Amino acid sequence: MNSAHHGMTRRSLLAGATAVAATAVAGSTVPAAAATARAADPTASAAGAAGGEVPSLWREFTRTPFTHPQIPYVGRAGAARIRRLPVVADVRAYGAVADGVTDCAPAINRAIAAAARAGGGTVTIPPGTFRIDGLVHLAYDNVVLRGAGSGRTTLYATKNLTELIGPYGSRYGGTKSAWSWAGGLIWLAPKARWDSLTDAIKAQDWPFEGWTGNKRDEWEQLTPVAPARRGDWTVTVADPSRLRPGRLVLLRVSDDTAHTLLQHMSGDGPGPAAYYWEDKTKLLSYVPYEWPVRVAAVRGHRVTLERPLPLDLRPEWNPQLTTHVRELTGSGVEGLTLDVIETPQSTHLLDKGYNGVVLQCAYDCWVDDVTVRNVDNGFGLVAASACTLRRTRVGGRGEHHPYFCREGSHDNLVEDFTVEQRTVPAPSDTQLHGINVEGLSSHNVWSRGDMQMGTFDSHRGLPFANVRTDITVDNNGRHGGDANAGPLFGARFTHWNVRVTNGRAGLMRLDGLAPWSATVGLNEVTEFDQIDVPDFTGDLRSRLELYGTWDAVRPRNLYEAQRALSR
Repeated sequence: MNSAHHGMTRRSLLAGATAVAATAVAGSTVPAAAATARAADPTASAAGAAGGEVPSLWREFTRTPFTHPQIPYVGRAGAARIRRLPVVADVRAYGAVADGVTDCAPAINRAIAAAARAGGGTVTIPPGTFRIDGLVHLAYDNVVLRGAGSGRTTLYATKNLTELIGPYGSRYGGTKSAWSWAGGLIWLAPKARWDSLTDAIKAQDWPFEGWTGNKRDEWEQLTPVAPARRGDWTVTVADPSRLRPGRLVLLRVSDDTAHTLLQHMSGDGPGPAAYYWEDKTKLLSYVPYEWPVRVAAVRGHRVTLERPLPLDLRPEWNPQLTTHVRELTGSGVEGLTLDVIETPQSTHLLDKGYNGVVLQCAYDCWVDDVTVRNVDNGFGLVAASACTLRRTRVGGRGEHHPYFCREGSHDNLVEDFTVEQRTVPAPSDTQLHGINVEGLSSHNVWSRGDMQMGTFDSHRGLPFANVRTDITVDNNGRHGGDANAGPLFGARFTHWNVRVTNGRAGLMRLDGLAPWSATVGLNEVTEFDQIDVPDFTGDLRSRLELYGTWDAVRPRNLYEAQRALSR
């Protein structure tokens, strides 16, 4: 990863969080580095010197970075860093041949398993085109699959997930194919979780896909957590005996019968209080909210986390730290193109599963310099957290979801990404979304993007506190989401420095749609095609600044500026 933005190791992240604990003991939960940066506001000064315009929202944010009412804190989004692990295997030694005839998927998977037995390391794929008639499964910690570069190493995929695993129906009923939003021909997921998931699919017992298993019952309580406030880095627990620095835990927060947790995710106030939640059955299936986070320090009953709390913790929501299914961590895919055999794009919601790269139940993993072509769905984050997609590209005949982020995915970073214009016209019965987020996913960032087609697809399911920044988009896609999945937006969405080349407003300008959110530095746009109305009544308390401009706002990139504050 770019060392200017992600040079911190996990050790320094934990050290920084430990410093937070020290300040917390002294009566503050704000890291000293952030407090110093906030006082000096160096980014704003540099912005002014550069001739740009510094919005009042940025000046406000630097005063209250962890609790600002409209802008979320995302300065710790993404993997701690992309690591360079020593080479321990070459796929050619396990039978891979770049001849266009040999099915190399078994050889690649054997090399990955060998790297795991060696304790981790890098598996290399040399330049050339390697045919794969099966999927590639990266199932082990600290294993990296690395090609010679996306322009030099190609995996040519010939089959889809329906052929390889079987039909995958929706757990909500109907005739939809869940391969329309799940699974990849390169699939990063821990082995036990992947085995249980695919076994359930083969048995047609359609599973939940997240951190607590197919039935959401594979967890046990570690300790209750005392009330706390959004933005706190340190919490008080009843029993710290099973907690230690570096352990990944799940913060589990349940809703009450009045749905005050969902109201809180929407910014609280009269609008969310008046919203009718009871018939939003798909949305209600997404709670409890589950947020994976590493423990940074334990001092008595005081536990410091590596990220600040995304929500208030109230007694009526039964906040607790729990176990979860074993995560995949420290692994990545780099330097290759996944070129799928070209087939017509499937009818909407009946995708066969010509899907790209998916990270599932993964924490602190990454994808770097990877292109996918002719896919149904490009890159996916499914119950994935603290992961980075960097220098990724989706191209070819057109796709349903170029990027999807769902099933409670949090704190991820997608940067330097490209959605290419399709190479063939879209069939009339297909759908194009864009950079998707749904299912209570929070604190994810899309940064420095070139979207030659698609849209900012908030796909219902009450995603909240997500950021899209420094992006150019030809806004010609449409958002999706069933009505029973509830609101398009929760609170604290931010669009910052966005250029819409075709001038279409849909899902770009948030002040009339998203509660307690911000739109800063957006060129002038108008409503046409899909036009939405706000889910919540009354004053949304959403802010709009520097409207009618693009690339005038300073700082240009909200994520990078927050990252600078967090050092």
